[in-house]
This record gives sequence, C-alpha cells and structure tokens, in this order.
Amino acid sequence: MKITRIKVWQVDLPLREGRYSWSNGNYVDVFDSTVVAIETDEGITGYAECCPLGSAYLPSYPAGVRAGIAELGPKLLGRDPTNLGDINRHMDAVLRGHFYAKSPLDIACWDILGKKTEQPLHLLLGGAAQPKVALYRAISQEAPETMAGKVAGYRAEGYTKFQLKVGGNADDDISRIRACREVLEPTDILVADANTGWTQHEAARVVAAVKDLDVYIEQPCASYRESVSIRRRTARPFILDENIDGIDTLLRAIADDAMDNINLKISKVGGLTKARLMRDVCVASGIPMTIEDTWGGDIVTASIAHLARSTPEEFCFSATDFNSYVTRPLAEGAPRREQGFMTTTDRPGLGVTPLVDSFGEPAMVIG
Repeated sequence: MKITRIKVWQVDLPLREGRYSWSNGNYVDVFDSTVVAIETDEGITGYAECCPLGSAYLPSYPAGVRAGIAELGPKLLGRDPTNLGDINRHMDAVLRGHFYAKSPLDIACWDILGKKTEQPLHLLLGGAAQPKVALYRAISQEAPETMAGKVAGYRAEGYTKFQLKVGGNADDDISRIRACREVLEPTDILVADANTGWTQHEAARVVAAVKDLDVYIEQPCASYRESVSIRRRTARPFILDENIDGIDTLLRAIADDAMDNINLKISKVGGLTKARLMRDVCVASGIPMTIEDTWGGDIVTASIAHLARSTPEEFCFSATDFNSYVTRPLAEGAPRREQGFMTTTDRPGLGVTPLVDSFGEPAMVIG
C-alpha cells in the first residue's frame, strides 16, 4: 500500500458557550481546526484532525498545522501508511520538532491501518481495557459564582469530574476553587488547572489557602522547576500537563516524583504512535492520565476515545469529549457523551465518517 494523495481542510468550530477562557486573559471564540485525508493506491482513505488552542497556549498555532503538513506531505507520498514506525521516523528525520503538525498525519495512517485490518483502533492500541471512559468537564474562567453554577449544571448532566480554569488573580482563584468545591459531592473530582498562569509566589499562596479542600493542583507555573517547587509545598494531588511534551520529559518527571497524574495530549506529543508509548510508560510506572488533546471536534474526540478505551481504567483518570463543546459536526459515528461517559464503536479505524461535503474546497491538495 502507498500514499497517493493528501487533502487538507480548514474548518471553523464555534463554541456552544460562545467563548473559552483560561489563564493570563487568553480566550478563543471560534476554534480553527485542520482536517486531513490521506488517500492510498488501494482505495482506503484515512482521516484525522488537529486543533491547537489558539496560539498562546503551547508552541503551536492553527496555521502552523497546515504549514507543517505542506512541508511533510510531499515527503510521505509513496510510503506505506500502515508502517507506522517508518512513517514517524521519516517525519522526524525530514522535519525537526513541530509534533503537532505531524499528529494528524500519524493518526490518519492509524485510521488506514484499522480499515486495512478491519479492526477498531482501540484493539490495535492495546485492546478494549474498559467498556466506557469517564469524562471531565472543563469550566472556562469566569467569576467564582458563574463557574460554580456551571459546575452544578454539568453535574446534573452526569459529569463527576471537573477541571476549573484558574491561573488568574490568586484571590479570585481561591474563591473559584472554594465556590466550585462547595457545590460538589464528596466523591466528585475537582481539578484546579492554572495552565502555567501563576508565578511561583502566587501558586504558593493558592495551594496554602486550599489545603483543607479535596482538590487537584494542575500545572501551576510555566517552568518545570517552579512547578516541582510547588509540588513539594503541598499535599494536594498534583498534575503536570504543559511541561510533559514527550517521552524524555515524562521519564524525567517520573524519576523526580514530580507529579501524581499527567495530561496526555495526543497532538502535543506527535500523534497516537508516540502517545501510546507514553501511555504504556505511565501504566508501567503507576501514573494515571487524563487522555485528551488541545481541542477539536468529532474526529479528535474519536482519537481520544480509542486511546482512552485501550487504557486500563485505574490509569485512565479521565478523557475529554471535545465535540460536545462545539456546535459544528465534523463526522458521523463519533463518540457521544452519555451520563458523563463515552465509548467507541467497533467499526474499523477511527470508526467515523467525515462530512467531507460540508468542509468546502480543500485548503491544500498534495499529490
């Protein structure tokens, strides 16, 4: 089998709540997503999606996905998409870094492999380790009472795990955490995610002020050193996200006892091939994960669901149904939330049928 053509679409994804806000005053009103189709000489087409969270979150940005594919795409023509090791080694050899741009190419190749072998991706990624996956709900940064009201509302929809977007003014964040914990049941999970937004002294204040609460502290500061310093000052369970961008940083953090959990974002690390490796290292090391991505719609949600479903439940802290946050459908057959959980189908590959006719003309055709 050989890759014969690559098509790329730019698709806008409006938000159901109108705006998504996180640390340092950052926000997005409409997500800029990239959908990729890899065609082969055997008539099998694989699909994928990549959607960075704007340009002020990670070293990535929406137009960069397409620029990276324009660079990589011609160099993948003629290669076997089912040879995932070769595909990833070749992408790393011809373009250093830019893992987020490689991610949709890797995932589309996984989709082809699943369709070729007539197996759903969760079987190829390790097997059906759990029948359904618990979801968390991200709560955009707003006034404490507004956030608490949204937590209560989403809890009524079946969610039991919540990630608060903090990382703003320390006094406001303390109020946000307390207000949201107050409306939850003792068995519910609350995560205060600063998205690198606090300075070290601000983070120290916050963790000291909420030491009596059942709350996880996630990625308090920008640097690994600062975050580990805060880890040493609190007994609250601790999560790293932005600092864990590959197998090397993961291994360092495990050796340093730098966290209790990680957020494993598929596109941040380069796709399902590298995410599966990191997942397996976490399982072997006893580190639970939230399995997710930077953002996206139906196709990203399907990728998340397959990797999460193939992860043992005790190590799958939660996952994300990003397609429930946006108003535009991208595919038929995508996972849908039911009472705070989602699962995959047993259809081959990602198990989704992209609504290609709704995407308009491709932004790019290679081959």
